Amino acid sequence: MPNAVFVAPFLLEATNRFIGAAASLPGAQVGLISQDPQERLPEAIRSQLAGHYRIDDGTDAAQIAGAVERFRRHLGGVDRVIGTLEQLQVPLARVREWFDIAGMRVEAAQNFRDKARMKSVMRDHGVPCAGHALAASPEEALRAARALGLPLVVKPPAGAGARGTFRVDTEGQLHGWLRFDAPSPDAPALLEQAVSGEEHSFDSVMAGGRLVWHSVSRYLPTPLEVLENPWIQWAVLLPREIGGYHAIREAGERALRVLGMDTGLSHMEWFNRGADGIAISEVAARPPGAQFMTLMSYSHDVDMYRAWAGLEIFGAFDPPERHYAVGAAYLRGQGSGRVRAIHGLDTLQHELGDLVVEARLPAAGQAPSGTYEGEGYVILRHPETSVVEAALRRVVDVARVELAGA
Repeated sequence: MPNAVFVAPFLLEATNRFIGAAASLPGAQVGLISQDPQERLPEAIRSQLAGHYRIDDGTDAAQIAGAVERFRRHLGGVDRVIGTLEQLQVPLARVREWFDIAGMRVEAAQNFRDKARMKSVMRDHGVPCAGHALAASPEEALRAARALGLPLVVKPPAGAGARGTFRVDTEGQLHGWLRFDAPSPDAPALLEQAVSGEEHSFDSVMAGGRLVWHSVSRYLPTPLEVLENPWIQWAVLLPREIGGYHAIREAGERALRVLGMDTGLSHMEWFNRGADGIAISEVAARPPGAQFMTLMSYSHDVDMYRAWAGLEIFGAFDPPERHYAVGAAYLRGQGSGRVRAIHGLDTLQHELGDLVVEARLPAAGQAPSGTYEGEGYVILRHPETSVVEAALRRVVDVARVELAGA
C-alpha cells in the first residue's frame, strides 16, 4: 500500500477536489500538509486522511521536509509527495531528492517553472516557440526589444495563469513600462515575440516518458485579451473531435520529453498560426486550473481528478475516450463594487437549458474575484462541437453581471 503526502498550502475549494480524490483512492494512505487548518476541509475528506500536519509556509521546502519526516515515522515511510500548485513544483522536487522519493527532480521542475529557461531548452531542441529574452535591467530590456522586435509580450519568468502578463505594441508603451516598472536583478522580466493566431491548450498525460493521452481546447478569445480587458466575458471550448491535431501532439510530446517530464499530467498553451504552423507558449508540470479538470471530466465521462490522483500515487492511467464537446463560459462583472444583479439568465435558460451540465452563478452581494475566471461560470455539453460553440457565444453575449455600490 503506497503512502502519499499531498502538499496544499491553502485549502481552497478547487484544491480540495484534488485532495478528496487522492484520499478516496482504495489501497493508498494519504496525508496532508497545509498552512490552513484541516477544519477547512469537508468532514468527508478529513475522515479519509491518514494524518495532517500544519506548517507556517506551505511552499517552503525545508518546512515541507520536516512534515514529510513526521509522516515517514507515522506511516512507516512515504512513497509519493504530490501537489497541484504551480509554485510548489520546485520545492516538492527538492523534498523528493532529499528523501529519494520517486517523482520529478529539481532540474526538470526548474525547466517547467522558469519560463526563460523553458524556452531556451525547447528552442535548443527544435521545439517551435516564440523568440524570447530575459531582462534584468532597462538596458537589457531595450536590447531585447530591438533584437526581438515589436510587438512583445512581457511576463514574469516564474508566473502562473498569465498573471503579470501584458503586451507592448509601441515604443511609447515600451519606454512607459521601463520608466514605471523596469526589470531588475531581483525582479527580471521575460520578453517574448507576440504570436498571433488561435490560442489553445494541450493537456496531456505522460507515462514512462511516453505520451499516452491528450486533450485539446480552444480559448475564445485569448487569455491575454481577457487579462487586458477586465470586462470581457470569455469561453473555453473542448471540441469532441481532436484527431486532426497532429502537429501539437508531436511538438507537445517532444517538448515534454526535453523538459524532463517522465510521468504526470501537464498543461500547455500553444498557438495555431495557420500557414506558419504552431508555436508553444509555455507548459506547466501540473493539472490545469480554470475548471479544465471538470471540463475534461464531462467530455470523457470520467472523474479526471481521481484519474490524476491514480497517476500520481500508483503511476497508473487508463486513457479515457472523448464522448462529448464541452465548454465553459466565464461570467465577469461589469462596473465596480459588488454583484448587484445578473441579467439574461431567463433567456439563456429557455434557449440553452438542456445543454447546461453545471453552473456557478454569481450571488447578489458577492465581491468580485479579481481574477480572469470572473464571478461565475456555466458549463455546456453536447455531442456536436458546433452546438457547444454557438451556445458558448450566446452565453457570453447575453449574460451580464452587474457590479455596483461600494
